[in-house]
Amino acid sequence: MTAPLIDPFQRAISYLRVSVTDRCDFRCVYCMSENMTFLPKKELLTLEELDRMCSTFIRLGVEKLRITGGEPLVRRDIMTFFRSMTRHLDSGALRELTLTTNGSQLHRFSKDLYDAGVRRVNISLDTLDPDKFAAITRWGKLDNVLRGIDAAQEAGLRVKINAVALKGFNDVELFDLTEWAAARDMDLTWIEVMPMGDIGNEDRLDQYWSLKDLRAKLESRYTLTDLAERSGGPARYVKINETGQKIGFITPLTHNFCESCNRVRLTCTGELFMCLGQEDQADLRVPLRNHPDSDAPLEAAIRAAIARKPKGHDFDYSRQDVSGQMPRHMSHTGG
Repeated sequence: MTAPLIDPFQRAISYLRVSVTDRCDFRCVYCMSENMTFLPKKELLTLEELDRMCSTFIRLGVEKLRITGGEPLVRRDIMTFFRSMTRHLDSGALRELTLTTNGSQLHRFSKDLYDAGVRRVNISLDTLDPDKFAAITRWGKLDNVLRGIDAAQEAGLRVKINAVALKGFNDVELFDLTEWAAARDMDLTWIEVMPMGDIGNEDRLDQYWSLKDLRAKLESRYTLTDLAERSGGPARYVKINETGQKIGFITPLTHNFCESCNRVRLTCTGELFMCLGQEDQADLRVPLRNHPDSDAPLEAAIRAAIARKPKGHDFDYSRQDVSGQMPRHMSHTGG
């Protein structure tokens, strides 16, 4: 049972994204409905169960752990979990512990995160306009996020900004966001909007801004150099020669990055999704809870799930329709 996790296409699974809650203090329009019904507490993995689950994956070869949500920092006592993962960093079994956040709680937790061994955070931020920010997050306040960024950098955390590319919304801010991030020594990654959740196809088609077009717009002002480096995720990077910063592109629709996929996603209820764009999943909560004294059934369930990991997803936009649309919300799977 010590063999590494290898999927049917000979990809080693070394990256686990873990949602620790489906709850969030924002209601971003591309991620959640405004009136969400959240899961009852008994369905969520406890912090102790999350520790056991993640420790099992680490024992099977996972070297990078990214904590997501919902908003992970709204989970009660979540720093207990981060501190428990520190032992795997200290042992060398875990190479990186990081998280994706909306930034609203970072002013409270940045120092504690750094002390627990976190060195990088991804902050989701689609606009620098307070009114537009309030509109797209429904409940968010831009000032809180900017305060969180300040706190993260003061604590020593490396910050990367993630922005969802939305036509008719933040396309006019492309250069402003780029230069703002460069001035603060932050890299910036653009993500194509994905067909997930119950928002109608017509809305998603209206929102869709191809990163091929976004890159072409950047090249109208800057000199871009393609970079070979990878961060362990799906982004492809370029360097802007004029600013020195890295710009990432996550393009599930115009560029299929599945051939190098090394990651799986665990929901806050213990479901393992082997592919973001497929509905196939494995319930790991059952072997976890049914066998409190042995991890062998859990390990067997993990291996059986990885053996079903597909070659790729089916996301595609045509002129009239969205193909491969997923009915579940992004907040359920983990951002």
